[in-house]
Amino acid sequence: MVDETSAGVVIFRRDGTRVLFLLLRYPAGHWDFVKGKIEDGESMQQTAIREAGEETGISDIEFVENFKEKIRYDFQHNGRLISKKVVFFLGETVTSDVLISHEHRDYVWMDYKAAMKRVTFNNARRVLLRSNARIAKTLEM
Repeated sequence: MVDETSAGVVIFRRDGTRVLFLLLRYPAGHWDFVKGKIEDGESMQQTAIREAGEETGISDIEFVENFKEKIRYDFQHNGRLISKKVVFFLGETVTSDVLISHEHRDYVWMDYKAAMKRVTFNNARRVLLRSNARIAKTLEM
């Protein structure tokens, strides 16, 4: 088994009083957040910023302080079992235009309820749930 670590970011923006989350459709058909492998010399947040720029064209991400969610999953790639750990940050943008890379098939901005229905995997739903709770807590302050 090969261990891999990636970093990602749950990107959100405000549209009036609504909070919208960015979801990407991957080639395999699932909907998830921006994420990618950590390159040599990068911090996890630097990876999340680089991946956001590469995958969506969004570069004006402001991280929500002290938010970090970790998930683990296993998958097969070229006949090898990969054990993947992903650390997600939460980041706000004012950018609404998205320029998806060749790595994705589509994107959508959705409110929390719609995003919970669209996200494919339970571990991503858990990250979205905690992201939404954190945003709600921030808005109360």
